[in-house]
Amino acid sequence: MQMPAIFTGESITRLLQGAAVGVVGTLIVGFGWGGWTLGSTAEEMASDRATAAVVKVLAPSCVQRFQQQADLTAQWAAFKKVDSWQRDGFIKESGFATPVGSTTANRDAAEKCASLLSEILEKQAKQANKG
Repeated sequence: MQMPAIFTGESITRLLQGAAVGVVGTLIVGFGWGGWTLGSTAEEMASDRATAAVVKVLAPSCVQRFQQQADLTAQWAAFKKVDSWQRDGFIKESGFATPVGSTTANRDAAEKCASLLSEILEKQAKQANKG
């Protein structure tokens, strides 16, 4: 049986070069525009989304727990005294960013909670200046 001309001599070289270019082109298009990802990238994206979902639930709960304290005026005063860049630590230590059933605070939720409480302080200060 005689081999087709495409599989002999110079033709085989061109065939392999075309296949290599095709594979590289497919990879570039797939990963660049096709939405393909590596497993590690997909895991990282899933972890980021899970963290964002947890923060979305815990941060408002943290703010609500802070605002429902019996000694709220004293707690606001203590919160105001803390530097803005250390307020997440204040929230973590207070336990407001600790989910029910857990023993440790959620760092990301504490940061978001401190940010939300700081926004409330700014709004209160603006309203006080208007009145």
